[in-house]
Amino acid sequence: MHKVIFACVHNAGRSQMAAAFFNVLADPTKAQAVSAGTEPGSRVHPEVLSVMQEVGIDLSFAKPQKLTQELANDAALLITMGCGDKCPYVPGLCRDDWPLRDPKGLPIEEVRAIRDEVRARVQNIIAAESLGT
Repeated sequence: MHKVIFACVHNAGRSQMAAAFFNVLADPTKAQAVSAGTEPGSRVHPEVLSVMQEVGIDLSFAKPQKLTQELANDAALLITMGCGDKCPYVPGLCRDDWPLRDPKGLPIEEVRAIRDEVRARVQNIIAAESLGT
């Protein structure tokens, strides 16, 4: 099983979207994703809930969680969301960074654009790693 961690600082936007798309689009017998953050927020941003609902993904029960060594133990890849110096790091784990804007407080059109970019990047990684259904 290939495990991917999508992480950002607050785990309330980009990383939540990425993990949700990954888990919908990847073959669950080949891979799974989790999302986490270094300083988890109290909830997923409302604008993120809204744009994900538009594409049929309900994140209303998603809770930001802390990125721990325990969570990362069996992961194959850590993908961070362009949070610069505050981006999570796990020693020994292969890492990629996606330079994405934080959707918090942005107009809905901009949050949709971020969502669509996240989906495209997730589709690319699933195709590149042959993790699709």
